[in-house]
Amino acid sequence: MLLIALLGPLIPISPTDFVAPPFSSPFTGGAGVFGTDVLGRSVLGRLLHGGQHLMLLAFAATLLAVGTGAIVGVVAAYRRGFVENLLMRGIDVVLAIPQLVFSLLLLSLLGPQWWLLILAVGLSQAPQTARVIYGAAQSVVEKDFVKAVAVWGVPTRTVLARHVFPNLTTPLMVELGLRLSYSIVLIAGLSFLGLGAPPPAPDWGVMVNENRIGMGANPWGVLAPAILLALLAVGTNTFADAIARANLGETRGESAVLGSKTSASKGSK
Repeated sequence: MLLIALLGPLIPISPTDFVAPPFSSPFTGGAGVFGTDVLGRSVLGRLLHGGQHLMLLAFAATLLAVGTGAIVGVVAAYRRGFVENLLMRGIDVVLAIPQLVFSLLLLSLLGPQWWLLILAVGLSQAPQTARVIYGAAQSVVEKDFVKAVAVWGVPTRTVLARHVFPNLTTPLMVELGLRLSYSIVLIAGLSFLGLGAPPPAPDWGVMVNENRIGMGANPWGVLAPAILLALLAVGTNTFADAIARANLGETRGESAVLGSKTSASKGSK
């Protein structure tokens, strides 16, 4: 799925040229493998070109979510006291806002722009990451080697960067995989609602929306991008699960993934 999304635009099939009448069946009059869409464009061409933009946005939003959430979670676990209560109670407040509602609010106020889409999706997922990393960091900051370094007068940023974060590699990798799968689904959903890539740019979420009126004539205009989105989201989720099981063992790895998914489900309600 990643190869299709990232390398698909290298295949010389135009995503915008008219090739056959709208909603032509596959292999009908030059319509191609999956037929044509609502405007008579090749569904295959738009599939190959529609995943790159989605994946770039999803990767950027995931890095923003995991980076911001990890910093907040680690700082809260290390500092304790007032800083911990301030940060984590603020996270609890943000978790009460559903991710989709938060993203729709930002995009509807300022308009559908790619940087704003990254910001909305990334910040809406950062609280879930903060809760998971906060729980994982609480045991790390209590280790003797961390306390010893702090007693020596090493600056806080150095302690966190060199001694705390390296011991959180596995939960961070799990969070990266899970947040990527949720970012893909959320960005595709926003594109379906018309807040993603502007026409005529190809996008898998947009394809599902614009071709649903012709499912009776050519269902592949909807089924093909929907299948790719589902496989991509499930694949990244499964990959994150495999990383956790390989690094933490069967039981602890399953607990780490379930904890991340529980935090995500709470934030999306």
